[in-house]
Amino acid sequence: MADQEYQATGVRIDRSLRSLTRAGQIRISGGRLSLLTSYGTEIDSAPLGAVEAHKPLFAARDRALAVLNGNRYSLTLGGARDRFLKAVEAARRPRA
Repeated sequence: MADQEYQATGVRIDRSLRSLTRAGQIRISGGRLSLLTSYGTEIDSAPLGAVEAHKPLFAARDRALAVLNGNRYSLTLGGARDRFLKAVEAARRPRA
């Protein structure tokens, strides 16, 4: 499974009140979710089975929350939030 299943660029990634990058990347590939800086340096990565991703109740429509390795990240995805959440769900489902 070397091919990428999902990739988003230009993503703002925050942890707590700290901005980690304003133009980061998200990749779902090989059963892992990776958060990367704009230079391609890995911020965090985890198997999809251990990732929690959802939309927050009271936030802008372009935001998603992800928990990787116990760290909570706020992702500002622009209009791609729903595609990201669907890609996480689709990648978690077993393939027949």
